[in-house]
Amino acid sequence: MPVMDSVKLGKDVRIFQPDLINLYGCTIGDETKIGAFVEIQGGASIGARCKISSHSFICEGVTIEDEVFIGHGVMFTNDVYPRATTPDGMLATAADWTCSPTRVGRRASIGSNATILPNLTIGENALVAAGAVVTRDVPANAIVAGVPAVVVGDVSDKR
Repeated sequence: MPVMDSVKLGKDVRIFQPDLINLYGCTIGDETKIGAFVEIQGGASIGARCKISSHSFICEGVTIEDEVFIGHGVMFTNDVYPRATTPDGMLATAADWTCSPTRVGRRASIGSNATILPNLTIGENALVAAGAVVTRDVPANAIVAGVPAVVVGDVSDKR
């Protein structure tokens, strides 16, 4: 079954097409919705009342706080210096890398096809535009867009 026993599901979590997702060793908060073709790895944590859209990948080390929107095809990464092999040419193992954490603050929104590099924070209520590549921290209430993502506005100005 795609939802492993190691997953801690909150109350009233809705998983659309559970045969088309991969969840293991993660925590999902109350009332969160998870779309098809989503993978959430062990060690990831999703808050309450979040929406995780289809085709998104949330890896180990990612913490998503409450009420966050994750658009379609959003990709998180967790390795600052990824390599397939060690310096001596041996296939790398879990002992050969360090998981770099990422935190997404409460009520943030990440647009479709955004890529989030590791070891950063997306602030509370921030908005990451579709297709953006986030390479550094995003301040609370900021709107970021582009490759690499830069601040282009403030959410407070849009209300």
